[in-house]
Amino acid sequence: MYAVVETGGKQYRVAVGDVLRVEKLDVAEGGAVNLDKVLMVADGDSVRVGTPNLAGSAVTATVKAHGRGDKIRIFKFRRRKHYRKSQGHRQHYTEIEITAIK
Repeated sequence: MYAVVETGGKQYRVAVGDVLRVEKLDVAEGGAVNLDKVLMVADGDSVRVGTPNLAGSAVTATVKAHGRGDKIRIFKFRRRKHYRKSQGHRQHYTEIEITAIK
């Protein structure tokens, strides 16, 4: 059994026991989070698809950790114009483990 959920503007295919990194959620470590934007649920041959969300479905997960991703280097350069700009970025994330699909 798996589901497709949306969180942080992205869609994820999840099953019970999966661990994934999503955009930062405002939930303490060890807390439970309810992902209610379920787009699709598949159980064997039966597939239910929402328009756009599936009514009455939810995916519950526990927050394992918060963190920041690897540094990404941004470098802008214009040749012959004496223009160089360097910048770095580290995206915040929340690591969650899927516990149930309802």
